[in-house]
Amino acid sequence: MIVRIMGEGQVRLEDSHFPELNKLDDELLAEVEAGDEAGFRRTLAALLAAVRTMGAPLPADALEPSELILPSPDASLDEVRAMLTDDGLIPG
Repeated sequence: MIVRIMGEGQVRLEDSHFPELNKLDDELLAEVEAGDEAGFRRTLAALLAAVRTMGAPLPADALEPSELILPSPDASLDEVRAMLTDDGLIPG
């Protein structure tokens, strides 16, 4: 799957990484719903770091469609809240 981190670029992630990412996504969803700013910041940073670590970066000039778009590291709680679905940021 091709994942875009807003403001950074794209990475290719194998499906095998999504169970771990979904755990962080569930934590992030709970923190956003609770308005826990400190927890939200910590978990968003951990989620994005995991995507960067597990994923293989695509070249900057690659024109691949992103199947998943994640917020930038400096996104506000309200900005992320607007991006959430019932599943969080990551489907499944």
